[in-house]
Amino acid sequence: MGDTPLMPVAEARKRILDAVKPMFPERVALSKALGRVLAGNVVAQRTQPPSDLSAMDGYAVRAADIATVPARLKLVGEAPAGGSYNNALKDGEAVRIFTGAPLPQGADTIVIQENTESYGDYVIVREASKAGGHIRRAGLDFREGEIGLPAGRQLSAADIAYTAAMNVPVVIAHKRPKIAYFSTGNELVLPGTTPGPNQIVSANNDGLAAIIESAGGIPFDLGVIDDDVIAIQSAARHAQDSDMLVTLGGASVGDHDLVQKALGADGLSVDFWRIAMRPGKPLMFGQYREIPMLGLPGNPVSALVCAILFLVPAIAAMQGLVAPIRITRARLGKALGANDQREDYLRATLDEREDALPVATAFERQDSSMLSAMSAADCLIVRAPHAEAAAEGDVVSVIRLR
Repeated sequence: MGDTPLMPVAEARKRILDAVKPMFPERVALSKALGRVLAGNVVAQRTQPPSDLSAMDGYAVRAADIATVPARLKLVGEAPAGGSYNNALKDGEAVRIFTGAPLPQGADTIVIQENTESYGDYVIVREASKAGGHIRRAGLDFREGEIGLPAGRQLSAADIAYTAAMNVPVVIAHKRPKIAYFSTGNELVLPGTTPGPNQIVSANNDGLAAIIESAGGIPFDLGVIDDDVIAIQSAARHAQDSDMLVTLGGASVGDHDLVQKALGADGLSVDFWRIAMRPGKPLMFGQYREIPMLGLPGNPVSALVCAILFLVPAIAAMQGLVAPIRITRARLGKALGANDQREDYLRATLDEREDALPVATAFERQDSSMLSAMSAADCLIVRAPHAEAAAEGDVVSVIRLR
């Protein structure tokens, strides 16, 4: 198995995305729909504006009556926001009107109040508006029956407001996938406890939960499991009502790396194992009892990087999104040496520049156990396999982390 060629990152991600399917749709209250992905179109249930409205505070008039200014018009009524003037406007008449009020019948222009002077029952128009000026026409925003938002859209705050304005209180969205996960290792203890001799505090479960939630999934923490075949099998079986199982650690082939051994005897079919990348070489993917199973490295930085590159796109795809990794460009703040056969993801700071590409500077130490560097990183510099040495100022590909 050690002689098997390492799989390229792009091929591994493609296989994972090919294996996951969008979740079934469900009804979601609009107040809970931020970030959800539409499984059906949002169709306007009303026309907005429902009629011609004033866009300004001023006077509703007939354009013909103000063709020559100054013009003296008779003030016959008022149309406040939320109210209306219900008579037809006659020659030489004006109606005091406020923003959002419906245009009276017969009126075709709004004169803003700054261009008028009022004297009791009369108003003097000092500066004319063009015909049709300052009017929001019926249906300017949308019309009843129109598709306002298409299926496949991830809802933003503006989308929520737009949907509400269309008088749609509930949307049809893909379910959020439930992602079960556990870490393995006798050396691991939970945060908040005192490690014994040869033990360390487990960081992976909480970090992975944050990634799952930020990607739109529902985290289901199965805990920290001892390096024991029966214990690993028991934990994995608790994932049967989940949409994906993720393991952290134990995916290699050392004497204490038991995930493949334990789950291989309990329904796991491995699609691939070991990726041509750094950090994160011992990545595994397959099907465990008919649900996708992703085996992440136990090294905390490797686990986070692999989750960003493989788990986040999978969770997006399960919600009906096209989920490429968003790679942007930056200039190097410090030279880099030539790369070997593995695709490299260097933790780096990113210095934004006005009217220029940002500057990415890799940390001197790239040890995959250093969570401090991962926390401080703004981006990952992507180095292709066998990339040549790069000088300061050269353009490189980066994945933003913030």
